[in-house]
Order: sequence, then C-alpha cells, then structure tokens
Amino acid sequence: MTHPSATARLGLSEQIKQAARRAGFAQVGICAAVRPGGIERFAEWLAAGYAGEMNYLSRRAAAYEHPSHVLDGVRSLVMLALPYQASAPQVAGQGRGRVSRYAWGTDYHDLIRQRVERVANEIAPVTPDARWRCVVDTAPLLEREFAQLAGLGWIGKNTLLLNRGLGSYFFLAALLTDLELEYDEPWASDYCGTCRACLDACPTGAFVAPYVLDARRCISYLTIELRGPVPSDLRPGMGDWVFGCDVCQEVCPWNQHAPLSIDSNLAPRADLDPLDLTELFSQDEQAFRQRFRGSPIWRAKRRGLLRNAAVVLGNQKLGSAIGALTLGLDDPEALVRGACAWALGRIGGDAAQAVLERRCETEPDSVVLAELRAALAEALMD
Repeated sequence: MTHPSATARLGLSEQIKQAARRAGFAQVGICAAVRPGGIERFAEWLAAGYAGEMNYLSRRAAAYEHPSHVLDGVRSLVMLALPYQASAPQVAGQGRGRVSRYAWGTDYHDLIRQRVERVANEIAPVTPDARWRCVVDTAPLLEREFAQLAGLGWIGKNTLLLNRGLGSYFFLAALLTDLELEYDEPWASDYCGTCRACLDACPTGAFVAPYVLDARRCISYLTIELRGPVPSDLRPGMGDWVFGCDVCQEVCPWNQHAPLSIDSNLAPRADLDPLDLTELFSQDEQAFRQRFRGSPIWRAKRRGLLRNAAVVLGNQKLGSAIGALTLGLDDPEALVRGACAWALGRIGGDAAQAVLERRCETEPDSVVLAELRAALAEALMD
C-alpha cells in the first residue's frame, strides 16, 4: 500500500472520526500501531500471579507485545469510547443484590461491534483495499494503553481509563487498520494527583499499590471470573455485590459529574438492578438461560451467579432467605451447595442449624461437607 500524503491522512482520519461520532461514540482518537508502553508492567503483573485464574492472559502474553498479532500489517488503531452509565443505582435492600452498571442492559459486545463495523463500512468505499479488524475486549490488546496513546485519557490509580469529561463509565473499543492515518497527541497528564479514594474504598483491599490491582481480591473477578468457591476471608467484603463491582468508580471524583448515556440500547432492564436473589434458587438451567442470555450476567453462568447470591444473602444475614438457601443445598452443583452452607451458617438460628445438620448426613462432596461443618459450628455459636 502506498503511503498517503499528510493532507490525505488528515482528511481520512477526520472522516473516520466523524463516522465514529455518527455511530454513537462519545470519544475517538487515533494512534500508531506500536509496542505498547505498558507491556513490561503487564508482564510483571502476570508474573506476580495477580491475574488469578484468568489463564487466557498468560497463554496469550506474547501476542500483547504488538497489535500485529491481532491484525497482520496493522499501522493504525482507532480507539473509541461509548458511555454506558444510564442512571444512578437503586438501593439493593434485603434479599437483593447489586449488579455493576455496565451489566444492567444488553450484552455490549455485539452492540459495540456492530457500531465499529458501521464505521469501517462507511469508510470502505474510499479505502477499498484497506484491511480492518474490530476489537471489543476479546483480543490480546492492551486497550487502555492504546487509548491513552490516542489521547482519550489517562490510566487511573484504580487501573481504569479516566477521561475528564466522561469519568470512567464507558466501554472501550478499537478499530485496527493497515491504513496510515494522522495520529492524535498522547494523553500526557495524570489527574489523579494525591487522591486515594479508590484505593481506600475497595472492600477487599484489592489494590496492592496505586495503579496495581490484585485481581484475585477484586469483587468483579470473584463474582465473574473465578470458577471455584470465593475464599472465605473475602466473602464478607463482597457485601451486596452479586455481579461485578463499581465501588472504585463510585468514589472517583471524576465520575461525580459523568454524563448519562442516552443510548436506548444500553437502558437498564428493570429486573437486573437490583437483582432479586431468593428467586434465583428456583430457576433451573433452562430458566436461567432464558432470563440472562444476551446479558453480561450470562458470563457468570448459573452456578457462579447462585454462588454469588448465596454469599450476598449470607452477608445480609436474612432469615427469610433460609428457604431459598435450603433449596440451594440440594442443587446439583457442589459450588452452589457450599456457598449456601456458608450463608446458612452466617444467618444462624435454630432453623438454619436444623437444615445444616440434615444436609451433613447426606452430602457426598468432601469440600461441601467441610463447608457444612464449618457453617454448623458458626451457627451454633450464635
């Protein structure tokens, strides 16, 4: 491909930006396809074990070295931001669990991919030989690093990209191309200053240091990525969070005036925030699939969401949840039974004790049985 003149690059880049704005993106910036500046920090983070069970990151570690592993011959990245904050969260209340704001509506992957592809298709007639690839957090690409390089914001102490106008409640997407474009100035300033709000507010102490997150302690990781039991010492810190967590964003000063999204496709579903927890235990796999397919919550799967729901009910020490948790003790998934046992132990009382004692007599799984005995001991202490 021939190298276009500076004037041609500038004109084409402006066309792309206009197309992106028409597609609904609030911010757009363009940067060169280079080795990301944070790749060493990423390697150190992986080596420290902070990724937990997200083994797909280490398996593809080498691919993060350069965006050419995502698109061969790539020259430029168009970085895009789409706000998702639709409204203020409602108070969860007893028997209900909080869901991270990004998951209140439709699964964003397909929605954003369609819009990014709309941008590429709009430009295609004037660049018929160009190659494009859309990325929405599924490819080995350090999106936040490239977004900063494209001038969209800075990476804050909570490791999220921050923008002075948008805060951090936005999705990031990338459009990779082999076209040579006009590049924006990288974002050079860090406006976090001496603020420690996000670091101090984390309920589970997930921040090892400013700009360093131990995902193994992060509530979002625990409720979404972790496939096994939540470590017992971290369960109380989950509080009311049943899927994801927004604490480090809610306390961030840059989010105090973040704009609300006017995108109807991202409007919250009435049944997702907050989430009624006790009713979940009566839903089988088919009912779960019917309710949550097409929602980000689907990622946790039924067993993960019920595990989370049990932990939240245990944190709330809700006596009226004993019936639902008793139902959960008969669930085919050992992960669910173990979490329900813990929750019943936290609730305590004669009714919970009786349920735990009965289940101890029939539980076939040794891990769940250990949870039952520990829960029974806690319940007897009340």
